[in-house]
Amino acid sequence: MNKNDSMSRYGPLVGAIDEGTSSARFLVFAAETAEVLTYHQIPISQTCPKEGWVEQDPIEILNAVRECLRQTVFNLEQLTIDPSDIVAIGITNQRETTVVWDSVTGKPLYNAIVWMDMRTTSIIDDMLKGIWNRNKNYLKSLCGLPISPYFSALKLKWLLENVPEVQEALAKDQCMFGTIDSWLIWNLTGGVNGGVHTTDVTNASRTMLMNIRTLQWDPKLLSFFQIPPSILPQIRSSSEIYGYIQDDILHGVPISGCLGDQQSALVGQLCFQQGQAKSTYGTGCFLLYNTGTAIVDSSQGLLTTVAYQLGANATPVYALEGSIAIAGAAIKWLKNNLGILSNAKESEAMAESISSDNHVTFVPAFSGLYAPYWRKDARSVICGLTERSTNAHIVKAALQSVCFQIRDVLEAMKKDTGIVLSKLLVDGAMTNNDLLMQMQADICGTPVIRPLMAETTALGAAIAAGSAEGIRKWDIKTGSVVPSDIFLPSINEEESNILYSQWKEGIKRSLGWKTITNTDDDFKDLHKATAPGVFIMGTIILLVFAKYRSFM
Repeated sequence: MNKNDSMSRYGPLVGAIDEGTSSARFLVFAAETAEVLTYHQIPISQTCPKEGWVEQDPIEILNAVRECLRQTVFNLEQLTIDPSDIVAIGITNQRETTVVWDSVTGKPLYNAIVWMDMRTTSIIDDMLKGIWNRNKNYLKSLCGLPISPYFSALKLKWLLENVPEVQEALAKDQCMFGTIDSWLIWNLTGGVNGGVHTTDVTNASRTMLMNIRTLQWDPKLLSFFQIPPSILPQIRSSSEIYGYIQDDILHGVPISGCLGDQQSALVGQLCFQQGQAKSTYGTGCFLLYNTGTAIVDSSQGLLTTVAYQLGANATPVYALEGSIAIAGAAIKWLKNNLGILSNAKESEAMAESISSDNHVTFVPAFSGLYAPYWRKDARSVICGLTERSTNAHIVKAALQSVCFQIRDVLEAMKKDTGIVLSKLLVDGAMTNNDLLMQMQADICGTPVIRPLMAETTALGAAIAAGSAEGIRKWDIKTGSVVPSDIFLPSINEEESNILYSQWKEGIKRSLGWKTITNTDDDFKDLHKATAPGVFIMGTIILLVFAKYRSFM
């Protein structure tokens, strides 16, 4: 087959690199139909060296992306589709995950610190308890975000203060910082041989370092976190040509789209109108509500973020976001830690076996609670167990916890905007679970719309890349409505509220937990130092108590 035959068959093609928390993928779309022609996916591992720490290997991520490119090109050739028909590539990525690397060697200076990592909690405590007696919303007017371990600035601050390799590279003016998009773009466009050091407005808006209004790195924020501006990437729009791939595979193809994964799903769901919202169900769960050009300052624990800027001269569009740390991760925990499930798909069948209302509540706060609570002292609890409770009750409670957390966010959005959503657009791996989608409709009292084409996150990156200036192979204005499944509420409002009140009781019980912040060695040293004194004091107390008893 020659190139002309291929182009007449599918038209121009657009690729999308989708690098998430649990896997890397490369998908190829037909720009004229938004059809996925082929893809390849590779899992990405995580390590947890200490409680609350979550890391990934940046080299593993980069190699996985390159292998996905190679394998997908092979797939195209097997389908007799010419890979040279790919006119542009977009990137969508896990957002707040932080990477630092050496500009001369190209090597990471430390593992990537993943968005859900909690190691910076003590840094926040010091910041908030300082002489200024600040609260967690101290910087919200500048960056739209509360001070939280979730965002990149604190992870970067920790790296600068605790990793000698980072300090040495900084002293040599060789240290570079970026979220995963920056790390991939720099490497794919040449790396040490002229790689482009850039990010887009959506990813930059998750660092706590970008001014939400000017869309530039803010001097006050940089000063507050003590971040040197020389290590930061250039901020650009979500849809423009950043550079060209220098690898042998797809050499010369422009990278022209970049969006954080949740914003990319918003674009992929075609939520271009103010008031539209989508929820993505993955490792975590993220609900974005398009507020148009208005920057809405939430009073209900939601984040103000950039939704997209489709072109260097385009007006940015903003969103309110409810970020939920644990969704699919709860099911993974039941499988890997408790051995309740053999695979994620089994969760639907087990939960369906519970015919009556489930009175077990599971609050999955492994790393604290995100929106709308923002309580880093929260920890997971399972409430309401009886002698008749089984594994199936816990599995159903885990699925319900995702739905309850979404209702928490929707309730907060209603208070912030005064608007009740008429429908909730959903996407992500967990939406394959029909029971989960039905429970979501029931618990929120809102129709749930699930697209039949599930790859909306990757589609958003492809749309951004294909519609960029200089590419123009994707007309987003004429995008058709994606065929969808609809799940309507099957219980009344009173029944829904009873279930929700049970969840709120579980939330109360999850708050206020304190964890040991000392390392194991510190704890052992403390034990050695205090044990003799504790023994003597305990003996005295026992003697006094015995003497007192003898007079009774």
